[in-house]
Amino acid sequence: MDSKVVSRAEEFSTFLRCLQDDQSSNSCTYEEDIHITKMNGDKLTAVNLYFANQTIFVCEKAVPKIIGLCDELNSETSNCSADNGDAEDSCDVIQPEQGPQPHTVMKARQLLSLYTLSQNPGVSAMDNTPILHPLWVRCDMSDPAGTAWFGAEPVCVSNKVAGVKLYSITCKGSTVEKKSLVTLEELKQMHKNRHHSCSMGIKGSARFSLFGSTIVENTTIESQSSVTVDFKWSHVESILEIPPLSSTATLNIKVVCGDMRSPMFEMYRELEFLQTLANGLKTGETEWMEPLESTSAVNLTKVYLEELRNMAKTLQDQAAKTVETPKLKQEADTSIFNSFLERGDLDFAEQLWVRMRKSVTSYQDIGDCLKLVIEALRYGDIKPWIHRDSSSSLSKLILQSYHQQIDHVSLTGITPVIMLLEVGLDKMRKDYINYLIGEELTTLNQMYYYLSTEVDVQEQVIRLRKLHHLLEIIVTCGTFLGLPYDRQFVLTQSCLNHYKTSTYDEEHEFKLQIKPALISHFYQKEHPILWGVEISSGQGLREVRTSLQLSDKPLVDHVIFETDFPNETVNGDIEEPAFFSTTMCCSFNSFA
Repeated sequence: MDSKVVSRAEEFSTFLRCLQDDQSSNSCTYEEDIHITKMNGDKLTAVNLYFANQTIFVCEKAVPKIIGLCDELNSETSNCSADNGDAEDSCDVIQPEQGPQPHTVMKARQLLSLYTLSQNPGVSAMDNTPILHPLWVRCDMSDPAGTAWFGAEPVCVSNKVAGVKLYSITCKGSTVEKKSLVTLEELKQMHKNRHHSCSMGIKGSARFSLFGSTIVENTTIESQSSVTVDFKWSHVESILEIPPLSSTATLNIKVVCGDMRSPMFEMYRELEFLQTLANGLKTGETEWMEPLESTSAVNLTKVYLEELRNMAKTLQDQAAKTVETPKLKQEADTSIFNSFLERGDLDFAEQLWVRMRKSVTSYQDIGDCLKLVIEALRYGDIKPWIHRDSSSSLSKLILQSYHQQIDHVSLTGITPVIMLLEVGLDKMRKDYINYLIGEELTTLNQMYYYLSTEVDVQEQVIRLRKLHHLLEIIVTCGTFLGLPYDRQFVLTQSCLNHYKTSTYDEEHEFKLQIKPALISHFYQKEHPILWGVEISSGQGLREVRTSLQLSDKPLVDHVIFETDFPNETVNGDIEEPAFFSTTMCCSFNSFA
C-alpha cells in the first residue's frame, strides 16, 4: 500500500475525529473544496431509512465564496473616510443562497476509500476508538447508474472495527409508466447476484397522506398540518401493492394551529386575542386584532349590564326575560365547533370576556369597560353569578359585591389588562377541561400542570397554548379520521406527557399506533406518497440489504430532476401518479 495514500487516509480520519469530538461545531471545510457536516441522519430523506437515529458525517462540495461588490470596495477603499456615504450604500449586496452541492462520483469514491483505509487496522496504525460516525457523500449522478449518495459505516466486534458496510443510492426521474419500474423479481435477482444469497427476507413499507393539502377545482389549498400513516409488512408479492390489513400502522400527526378548516378555529382566534394581551404586558407594545363586532366594546358592555339589570330574580326568568339588545355576530359555520367546545354555563365574567375579546381595540377600551362593571357592582345594580372555582381578580370583586363591600381597584397602568387576561385564562381553561374530561380523555389530577395558577401569567399562557395544541390534535384526528375512543385516549395521554417536559412546538410529529382496518377506507383507493420494499440476507453484522423506494417527490435535494410529469398526487386527484425511483444497495467488506 502506498505510504502517501495511507498517510492521507490517517489525516482525513484525524480531521473527522476532531469534528466528532468538537461539541461546539457541527461543520468545517477540509482541503478547501470539501465541506463536512455532522448531523442526525433523519434530516436526509434518502439516508434516514437506515440511519434515522444516528449521527453521521455528510460530505458535499464546498461552495466557493462569491466576492461581491462590497468585498471589492472594502479592499480598494480601506483608507477611505467613514463619511463616504455612497461607498457604504453600495455595499448592500445580497448574494444568492446555494443549496448543497454534490461531488463528482470519482471524488466521492476517493473520499470513501480514504475513510475505509483509515478504519482498517491492517493498514492504518491509528487508534479507532471511539468508532467514527458513518460517512455519507453527496454525488452528482454523473455515472451511468445515476449515483446520488455513497456511504460507509464501520462494523464493530468487541469495540474493534471488523469491517465496513458500503452503501450506494441511485435515483431515477419520475415516470407514470409502471412497466419501466423495476419488478420485484428483478430486485431479488439484483440482490442475489451481488450477495450470492440462497435465502432472503422481504419487507414492505408505505406511507399515505390522510390529511393535509387538498385540491379544489384544480387549485391546491395548502395546509401546514398533516397526518400521514406508515405501514410495515412482510411477504411482499408485487411492487406498489396495497398494505395488507395485517400490517403494523403508525400515524404521524403534525397539526399547526390556525387552519380555517379546523373545528377549533374560533377557539384559536380567542387564544390569539389572549396572546395579544400577554404580548402587550411583555413588550409594552400591542398590535390589536381586527374587531369582529361593529359595536364598540364600551357599548356592548353597557348593553350587557343593562340586560342584567332588567332580568327577573329567578334563574328561569333570567333565561327567558331579556330586553331587546344588539346581538353578537354569529360566526360563519360554527356548528361543528360549538358541538365540541361551547359551554352553556358561561358565568358573568366569561360572558363579559366573550364580548370584549371581539370588540376591544385599545387599552382605553379595557379600562372603560371594567370601570363600568366595577361601578355596577359597587352600587349593587347587578348581582351576577360566577363559578366557585374562578380565580381572577374580577371574580373576587364579584364575590365581595355579594356582601356590599368591594376593595378599591385603581384601573391605571397594566392593571386592567391583567384583570382581563385572568378572565380569559379562566374561561379558556374551563373550555378545555369541559371537553377533555367530558369525553373521559383525562382527569383533573393529570391536568394539574396545565391548570396551575401558581406560575406567572406568561407561563400560564404558554401552558394554555400547549393545551390548545393538544386539543387541535385530538379534535383533528377525531373529526377527520374518526378515531375511536381508545385511540383518542392514548393520543391524549401521549400529548399531555410530552408537553409537561417539552417546549411548545407545532412542528413536533406525534406518533400513534393504529389498526389498519380503522383507516382502510382512507388509503385503499389512494396512491402512496412513498412505497418501499427491502430485501435482506445474512445475519447480525453481516446482514446486507437491497431496497427500492418509490416516491411522489425526489428523495435527494442536491440534484434537479427534469420531468414532464408534474406530481399532483394530493388526495388521489390524478389517476396515474408519477413516481421517482430510489435504489439502495449495501455490501459488507471484512478486514479479517
